[in-house]
Amino acid sequence: MLLALSLSYPVPIMIGTIANTAAIIIGSLTGGLVKHGLKEKYQHTLYVAMGLAATGLGINAVVSNMSESLYPVLFIASLALGGLLGSWIDIEGRFDRLVERFSKKGEAGTSRLSEGLSTAIVLFCFGTLSILGPINSALLGDETYLLTNATLDLVTSLVLASTYGVGIACAAIVLFAWQGSIWLLAQWISPWLTPELMGEISIVGGFLIFASGLSILEIKKISVMNFLPALVVPPAWFGILSLLPVA
Repeated sequence: MLLALSLSYPVPIMIGTIANTAAIIIGSLTGGLVKHGLKEKYQHTLYVAMGLAATGLGINAVVSNMSESLYPVLFIASLALGGLLGSWIDIEGRFDRLVERFSKKGEAGTSRLSEGLSTAIVLFCFGTLSILGPINSALLGDETYLLTNATLDLVTSLVLASTYGVGIACAAIVLFAWQGSIWLLAQWISPWLTPELMGEISIVGGFLIFASGLSILEIKKISVMNFLPALVVPPAWFGILSLLPVA
């Protein structure tokens, strides 16, 4: 399983993104061979496995970094402010309307592949793991988040391709460009991303990944996308501190 791998290496290589891209291609090819769609009970089993994995990773990220935090209440402020901002912008609502719009186009006559591909792209690219993963990969050489995301996308692409066809594999190109861009940006801004800041971001990200796991497991429906701005609060806080005169 891809989830079992966690790599650390001295040479910057987008191993996690490459694995994530390959997972979508493999899942799409496999799903395309399933003529009548993956049975619901198997879909449920796979999603439960991924939900448990995401929950465990989220808890681990929080516990591992909490003891090293310089500002123990910063994650609370981050989640509160980020959640309020995300709810005001209505990130999840906009996301849902985007998916719904493509679905309606599909029903109106656009090819079902176009409908499925549009849905796949937004699902693969706009998740916590797909955003935090390339950052951890670029700065820490830690591929855990991306390899977990690869496993999730393997399942998702398999299900989508079993319904819409093997063309879902085209979404892998978009994902590679998306994660690659984040990976390169992280390399560029790395001088400002100190271990202390990355620790605070990891705590907030851990809570978001944990929340994603709860949603996948259908324990508690949480609008995780509306909390994505919480990831910006720690950098903003450290930026403000850097502007204050040193005592």
